[in-house]
Amino acid sequence: MSTLQAVHNIPEICAQLGITDVVLSPGSRCAPLTIAFARHPAITVRTVPDERAAAFIGLGLAQAQRRAVALVCTSGTAGLNYAPAVAEAFFQQIPLVVFTADRPPEWIDQLDGQTIRQTDLYGRHAKGSFTFPADTSHPDAEWHAARLVSEAINLAEQFPAGPVQVNIPLREPFYPKPGEELAFGTVKVTRELPGRPQLPAAALQELRETLRDTGRMLVVSGQHPAEAPLRLALRQFATAWQVPVVGDLIANLHQPAATGHNQHPRFVGRQDVFLAVPEPGLKEALRPELLITFGQSLISKALKLFLRQHRPAQHWHIQAAGPVADTFQSLTQVIRMEPADFFAALSAKREDADKLHDDAAFAAGPTGPNRNVLPADATRVAPRPRLSWPAPTEADTAKTSYLRPWLAAENWAGGLLAGFMQQPEPPFNEFTTIFRALQQLPDGAALHLANSMAVRYANILGLPAGHGAEVFANRGTSGIDGCTSTAVGAALAQPDRPVVLLTGDVAFFYDRNAFWHNYPTPNLRVILLNNHAGGIFRIIDGPRQQPELEEFFETRQTLTAANTARDFGLRYFPVSTFAELDAALPVFFAAEGGAALLEVFTDSKTNAAFFEQYRTFVRTSL
Repeated sequence: MSTLQAVHNIPEICAQLGITDVVLSPGSRCAPLTIAFARHPAITVRTVPDERAAAFIGLGLAQAQRRAVALVCTSGTAGLNYAPAVAEAFFQQIPLVVFTADRPPEWIDQLDGQTIRQTDLYGRHAKGSFTFPADTSHPDAEWHAARLVSEAINLAEQFPAGPVQVNIPLREPFYPKPGEELAFGTVKVTRELPGRPQLPAAALQELRETLRDTGRMLVVSGQHPAEAPLRLALRQFATAWQVPVVGDLIANLHQPAATGHNQHPRFVGRQDVFLAVPEPGLKEALRPELLITFGQSLISKALKLFLRQHRPAQHWHIQAAGPVADTFQSLTQVIRMEPADFFAALSAKREDADKLHDDAAFAAGPTGPNRNVLPADATRVAPRPRLSWPAPTEADTAKTSYLRPWLAAENWAGGLLAGFMQQPEPPFNEFTTIFRALQQLPDGAALHLANSMAVRYANILGLPAGHGAEVFANRGTSGIDGCTSTAVGAALAQPDRPVVLLTGDVAFFYDRNAFWHNYPTPNLRVILLNNHAGGIFRIIDGPRQQPELEEFFETRQTLTAANTARDFGLRYFPVSTFAELDAALPVFFAAEGGAALLEVFTDSKTNAAFFEQYRTFVRTSL
């Protein structure tokens, strides 16, 4: 038996526990792992030379497949380059199993080459860290090695999921002899079956009584994968209790309900628009008494500030396990259930339930989304629709009188955006470009939003009503470092699904090595907003007022993506006018033709001025 048999068993353990994809970066110390994974018949192995890109590609694979993916790297700083993706996976709760090859323990701190301190390399940004035995010749050591690999995989997928490190000290020789075959025999694994926590009937009844006695209830979803059962349970809950449900684009609440179910009530997603209006009366009308939250982070700063400044008396957070953040400084109760189970359990028909006001009625009124659609020959910016919210009527209950202002504000925001985006002859700018691109986004696409302005623009503009795209963003740490690589991983994971990345120039050029591999991604489409600067610093308050803005914050650059597209075989569409954009988008999004890159050239100052025009339009809408 090979002295490396315990190492060669690792792919078999991974395969038996459901890991089918491995992303590795070449190296010598990791050779036993590389060879074992490459020769295993049930494992798909991809090689990506840049460890930082490799880790984010692995994250994209795991995110799309909703199961653990393994990473393999050599010793030394290779594993440190995984750190940004490991941190993102930790906060976004994505399962990664990170195998880091290492020197044997006696050679650590002995000035041997390519050697650092790799034990617990990611600290508190990993769910756990395991050290593989350096010597596995004894049967107990081999049993121990197999056991800890099982434990690592189970821990990575255990809710809340996340990254786990397995550090593997290896001694030479690393390579099998010529003609030597590796044995993938029966290996003992430990499986873990997930459970779903449920509350006792008495506890559910107590919660139900609180819901019945509370008039101003609000549900807010943080970032969450698209889940049809959850959306259905939310619709039933909102109908039964007449509750507004609010979520950013990355909450994936915008997708239509399952076939055969009522598409109402419509969820609220325009909060970045109407909460930007400096109207104390509206904020007071929207203030909740009971806030119910689930999911992870929020993009909308306006919503976070609103809930911190108008704190509810009670705040329930629904999460099956794991630590819970007190984002709004108002948390009073953690309810250990899956969100779908919670909303389903509390949305059963109630004898005292009032009929839900159909939000479609608001759409036809003076605050509806078509209020400001301009005629083709319009020669001025759209008039501002008046923001108003319904006063309670005698027919209203406490719940409906709270629901109606949320729906009115949502419809008003839709009308405001519709009017503003149809103004005639705007200057060529990012905001309008993204609006037009999102209107033509393939239905059912995986939309990846890079951090900085791309994710903010998209969250304001939203998707067309009923659009089936699933939205992703690296909002665990909100870094720009792996946005492209994550989208590449998603494209590799789902080759039959359109994957669209909306990104800025700094994020794109920082992560160009996302394309440095040998695996085709014909379904990938990248929309690159190139304003030759870090444009967000010209838009956010603080840096834009400083004399150091251009040199030390924007960090202007003259790069274009033409060479990147040529180097990696991407169809290239450079555009710098709306006419060029409108002509390019249908060809760019077409299913045939292969991977494509649409580079949108704009001016940073023009973008900032146009976005400020939009913000002024909203702020002065009264």
